[in-house]
Amino acid sequence: MTSRGAARPNGQSQASKICQFKLVLLGESAVGKSSLVLRFVKGQFHEYQESTIGAAFLTQSVCLDDTTVKFEIWDTAGQERYHSLAPMYYRGAQAAIVVYDITNQETFARAKTWVKELQRQASPSIVIALAGNKADLASKRMVEYEADADDNSLLFMETSAKTAMNVNDLFLAIGE
Repeated sequence: MTSRGAARPNGQSQASKICQFKLVLLGESAVGKSSLVLRFVKGQFHEYQESTIGAAFLTQSVCLDDTTVKFEIWDTAGQERYHSLAPMYYRGAQAAIVVYDITNQETFARAKTWVKELQRQASPSIVIALAGNKADLASKRMVEYEADADDNSLLFMETSAKTAMNVNDLFLAIGE
């Protein structure tokens, strides 16, 4: 973390910080992890997204008050055969987003397992967000709105990578 003075347009100097955070996305295959990252980083959505092999790495910076937050995002593969690689990605992470598909109960059950694993294995200070993705498919909902996220000290939002609903808000809430 470095600190430097930034000149304001009116001539006043305001302290400005740059924070770098490692963030990992975890969840089952096809819940929309890559789509959420693509929407956040590039503002794009692709109806048909190839499955991630191993993990993908992207970065994005956002400004929060007088701080620039640079996210180093590790988008992990959801297939079971890559599960053993996950600790390599969440080790040293300051934040994690566990994603599930609101139209698929199994992905929610698996998300709860990911949260428990993070709480047990990851850094004690890790910020964990739970994202119920595909909120645009609410008519096909199989998972009720997740109210007990507060009980586990998790950030929680329902998102839609397709419509961009709450995508930026989720990352900004983590940055704060």
